[in-house]
Amino acid sequence: MTSASYFTALGDGRYRATEHAGSAWGDDGLHFSPVAGLLTHHLEQWRGAHADGAKTIGRVSFDILGRIADDEIEIETRVLRPGRTIELLETTASIQGRPTITARAWALSDVDTSAVAGDEWALLPSPDGLTSSPVAETWPGGYIRSIDVRHAGEPRPGRAAAWITTEVALVDGEEAGPLASYVALIDTANGIAVREHPSEWMFPNLDLTIHFFRRPEGRWNGFDTTVTFGPSGQGLTSSVLYDLAGPVGTAQQLLTVRPNTAPLR
Repeated sequence: MTSASYFTALGDGRYRATEHAGSAWGDDGLHFSPVAGLLTHHLEQWRGAHADGAKTIGRVSFDILGRIADDEIEIETRVLRPGRTIELLETTASIQGRPTITARAWALSDVDTSAVAGDEWALLPSPDGLTSSPVAETWPGGYIRSIDVRHAGEPRPGRAAAWITTEVALVDGEEAGPLASYVALIDTANGIAVREHPSEWMFPNLDLTIHFFRRPEGRWNGFDTTVTFGPSGQGLTSSVLYDLAGPVGTAQQLLTVRPNTAPLR
């Protein structure tokens, strides 16, 4: 029977992925996107029990320290910098006995700035009326099969705007908050504006840094994404992030670019 979640909670901060979290770069790994959502979910649950949950997370940065194997994930969160108005938290995911991903989040106290709120980014067209894109023809893996991608206009190499959603829950039997559910789709940005076909070139990301200027809401993630390859093996995926009400922040991903000597299955 197919599971309707990306992860199953095992207790004591331990989780196991389902087939929906499968990597696009190999059959025995996990896609980073739902894993990032899982770390955010754990961080928010921990904050609710141990820290000031009233603060709003304005930045989350992830560093991928090694291969994300399809095995049990153990997660721990701690406060690095406590404070009345701002605090810095760190969440670490360990797989096969070693730290594999670290996430650091800045949380800020809310202040009413609605009188001066504003931005200069254009809106994306609504996902309603857009057709689903056949991304599974380019990318394999359980995670890719679990999402609905709708490009807003014709993508070109290294440039695309798109909406992404999923019907798959983050953790079986647990209600994830809007932030964790939103973060769980952001790493997909690196695959919606493909500059070179992944059967010929690899360009996995080493990190993901997200800045928010307001809380994202709803079940749709919008992306206005540019992928850049440099001349010496580095690349960058840059995205403006949206929900249905408009822009919410930005995301950056550092890429390691190299020829693919083991074509995707």
